[in-house]
Amino acid sequence: MMPKPIIDYKKCNSCGTCVEVCPIQVFEKKNSKVAVKSPGKCIGCRACEVQCPQEAIKVED
Repeated sequence: MMPKPIIDYKKCNSCGTCVEVCPIQVFEKKNSKVAVKSPGKCIGCRACEVQCPQEAIKVED
């Protein structure tokens, strides 16, 4: 099963940390909102999950 990053928009404040820390550009900031642009590219490193200041991202296996 492929890892899949999930954003909890109730917690996310679109700060862009996930966009900055993801080594393979899975996330994008568009219209001042963060989104998962390429979930199939996720390698499961969990940098986004670990560094999100709002704890708004979970990487599911």
